[in-house]
Amino acid sequence: MAQKEVILSSEGLKRLEDELELLKSVRRREVAERIKEARQFGDINENSEYDSAKNEQAWIEGRIITIEKLLRNARVYDRAECPDDVAGIGCRITLKDLQSGDVHAYTIVGSAEADPMSNKISNESPVGRAVLGEKAGKIVSVAAPVGMLKYQIVGIEY
Repeated sequence: MAQKEVILSSEGLKRLEDELELLKSVRRREVAERIKEARQFGDINENSEYDSAKNEQAWIEGRIITIEKLLRNARVYDRAECPDDVAGIGCRITLKDLQSGDVHAYTIVGSAEADPMSNKISNESPVGRAVLGEKAGKIVSVAAPVGMLKYQIVGIEY
């Protein structure tokens, strides 16, 4: 089965590679040491330190598998793929909500780097899909649970 391509910035790729290295070289050893120490406390059936360390080990191994899969399917976004006046991955876009008048600024990133709390939205999100390929001044419609929202693209920066 074909894997979905993961679009990353060069910074996002570096962050994932660094995290993977840390998990494999440092965190694995640390948790193995915790498990070893916890076994010395006696019966592992009623040993909360052992259970905690085993849970952390499972999380680390799961995260390693996830990152390796992301990296196998990664494509670093090439800034040259998109003209300066068109919204694309890597741009900071300013939108005006036409109903409320509120202005919001977002950076469009690949889904693996999305972080709404940091105003980084995925190119696959409803807003991301609506603005991709559009120019400043364009009005876009976004389907939301409360109905259709309309935004005007106020600015695009790379």
